[in-house]
Amino acid sequence: MSDYNFSTFHNKNILITGGLGFIGSNLAIRLIEIGARVTLVDAMIPEYGGNLFNIAPIKDHPNLTINFGDIRDTHAMEWLVRGQDYVFHLAGQVSHVMSLSDPFPDIEYNIKGTAVIMEALRKVNPHARVVFTGTRGHYGSAVSLPVKEDAPTNPKGLYELSSLTAEKIVQIYNNTHNIHGVLLRLTNVYGQRAQMRHSRYGVVNWFIRLAVDSETISVFGDGTILRDFLHVDDCVDAIMLAAIVDEARGEIFNVGVDEPTSIGEIVKLIIEIAGTGNWKFTPFSEERKAQEPGDFVSDITKIREVMGWEPHISLQEGLTKTIEFYCDHKRHYWS
Repeated sequence: MSDYNFSTFHNKNILITGGLGFIGSNLAIRLIEIGARVTLVDAMIPEYGGNLFNIAPIKDHPNLTINFGDIRDTHAMEWLVRGQDYVFHLAGQVSHVMSLSDPFPDIEYNIKGTAVIMEALRKVNPHARVVFTGTRGHYGSAVSLPVKEDAPTNPKGLYELSSLTAEKIVQIYNNTHNIHGVLLRLTNVYGQRAQMRHSRYGVVNWFIRLAVDSETISVFGDGTILRDFLHVDDCVDAIMLAAIVDEARGEIFNVGVDEPTSIGEIVKLIIEIAGTGNWKFTPFSEERKAQEPGDFVSDITKIREVMGWEPHISLQEGLTKTIEFYCDHKRHYWS
């Protein structure tokens, strides 16, 4: 648990879109523990990661409401945003691999869904605070490292482009309609309660599944590509701070780790902690090569200075915690 003061959320009304997914469920648990009244909206689209077991620790809590709804539904969203003090918009199509074969969910959920939410807020609840979670993929290939928020945005796929468009929609409603919005660009988030049935979301979590199952992890290329890997608990801290720090309004923030790790290094560490699994080098497929942006490391100076946030969970600690969680709850995530 972090040392940040989140008492502001006590007795507040909060809506989380994508609330039964990976980050949304971890956020919901934290907010309920603080004493917030939380509504989760999730369409439970197959393959997207919604999982009722994700909220097992709070499933019977009187302050929790679950709505199996779709963010594209104008009337539903106008109803759901009423009376909310905070809206954490996490729902969307977040697989760059899936977007290569079918770009329309990206347009429908990421662009249209975000526009529906922001328009609903404009109409019925313009005083709510909104936090939108985008991706480091907005930048595309890094021009220089570490990557600052003012770096060029050159998305390499439809998913990243649609997420960047959603970010700009929230920014427009902040600037034009005075709806308090904060924009976060998340790096490679891993941890408990992620989707683990397929490899299209979250490379670290998928590596963990393979290691736990004593399978072989394919390391594409030569394993030297650098990434910054962020544990979901640190990510949740950043999301919550974004909602309550006044100076964050209208701003874009990287949420990552400024100490990079190579893909090869993290694979070896996962296998070491799990005590099982193997790895091998594998050539890039043409599809993966087209999507691979190369080395990426976030510059988190801005979020440190404005919000006082920085990651606290080491890679060793985070991986250990994650592996233990999935070993204990494997049956709820593997199938």
